[in-house]
Amino acid sequence: MDETKLEEAVEKKTLKQAVQDAFKELGDTFVAFVNAPKALWAINIPYIIEGLVYFGILTILGKFCSENVGLTDPQAGWIYSFVTGGITFAMLILGGVSDKLGVRLSLIVAFAVMFFGRALVGLSGTIPLGSGLGSPMFFVMFGGLFLMVLGYGLYQPASYAGVKRYTNPQTAAMGYAVIYGLMNLGAFFSGFISPLVRHRFESTFPPNGLPAVFWVYAGLTLLSLLITVFILTRKTDQQAVEQIARETTEMTGEDEKATPKSTEPEAKINNIPLAIYAMVTLGLLFLVIMIRNDRVQFNLPLAGVALSASFLLTIWEYLRHRPDHPFRDLRFVAFIFMLIPVQTLFAHNWLTIPYYLDRAFHGSVVSQYFELFSNINPILIFVLAPVVAGLTASRNIYKMMIYGTLVMAAPTFLLALGPNVVFFLAYILIMSIGEAMWQPRFLQWIAEIAPEGKTGAYMGIGQLPWFLTKVLTGLYSGYFVEKYIPRPETGLPIQSGKMWFIYGLIAISTTIFLVLAKGWMMKGMKQKAS
Repeated sequence: MDETKLEEAVEKKTLKQAVQDAFKELGDTFVAFVNAPKALWAINIPYIIEGLVYFGILTILGKFCSENVGLTDPQAGWIYSFVTGGITFAMLILGGVSDKLGVRLSLIVAFAVMFFGRALVGLSGTIPLGSGLGSPMFFVMFGGLFLMVLGYGLYQPASYAGVKRYTNPQTAAMGYAVIYGLMNLGAFFSGFISPLVRHRFESTFPPNGLPAVFWVYAGLTLLSLLITVFILTRKTDQQAVEQIARETTEMTGEDEKATPKSTEPEAKINNIPLAIYAMVTLGLLFLVIMIRNDRVQFNLPLAGVALSASFLLTIWEYLRHRPDHPFRDLRFVAFIFMLIPVQTLFAHNWLTIPYYLDRAFHGSVVSQYFELFSNINPILIFVLAPVVAGLTASRNIYKMMIYGTLVMAAPTFLLALGPNVVFFLAYILIMSIGEAMWQPRFLQWIAEIAPEGKTGAYMGIGQLPWFLTKVLTGLYSGYFVEKYIPRPETGLPIQSGKMWFIYGLIAISTTIFLVLAKGWMMKGMKQKAS
């Protein structure tokens, strides 16, 4: 009832008053955020670098798999599924580990593991190891990507736990929006670095200079590791915690330290069965990949059923020992799973758009610098995310989900009109506005409902549908790329409009689901908030 009255009061304001109030709130929040502890900036600076490296790798990985490793488009899609889906699955498993290790140690371990993994990927394209699925080159690359997956699965939950640890109630929303924007800023920079390095070392690292780009990314990961070690010290961490405690007490009048913590020991859980089921699931996934590519003779439908059963068994084993797990909440589960269709557009940023720009615009500047055009969205998010967060900080989260997903999904139909630079730029702009409206708020909601000391675990858990999105989208994206935007040398026609029309229908179904479930979902979210 109070929320309804508040919204009615807001509606009675003139548009000018509403805009003035919103920007005043944005300014106050931004000033408070600038004065945030030094430890928060030790999170943010490596986050820019990691955004550059991570999204830079995703932008060129498909081209590297196709032209250097010698994989087909569908096989490259499977590699994308492993990397992006594997990262989210690793977050699900390692989110709780980051809570136990602490923010600083988790980040150090994560960067070290990712450095060695990315160096292996660069090595795979540097020394002659043959090519093709099953070649030594493939397995060296795959080993490097596997290490990167493990490191990133620890890195992401630890970073968001760090934002929660180093922000107060006033700066929290801005903190999540900024860290989300900083990764996108880094991704934008990769659009400049990658083509410059690629063209410069094309003759040194034939056929396209991509191994040199991977080496540069490995070096940048090492830089992030050094920044974390020397800036995010134990002293810096303690000073930040004390500063946030003082600020929170001044704002709320409550002393968080005065709240007694439970001394009851946590029940020990035997995670050996979970680890076994997870390894079996990964093994079956690899088996399915091999069957699809005629490397192993076996019944594909049977292997698919076994993979699905093993995956569900893994989830069941994880949940049955955790009665207070958020996945026991039906509304929470429904809410995050309804976002899967629109999240496919995120996946297509690396699964489809680099191919689309490289092939549908073949022979043009867009094709020559496809990395730059592929990463226009990140710079827009960097600018838009904090601004939109400040303007909509007091808005109902669920309504922001509806409006944001609609704005994000609708412009996909512009691309259905055929390859056109103006349509593509309009799509990126409008889609980015929609993304900025709902994605940071969703991450904030997950972090804020998490119990004390469980932020990393909840961030990992909330990413499970994102894991499914990445895996499922990777399964069919290679087929769509091969069918609708084939390689120029094949001589087959480009039919990208049909592909984007189908993708638009998929994405906009999220908005429809959210609208239909509005009454039930908002009731549940009010209960969560209380």
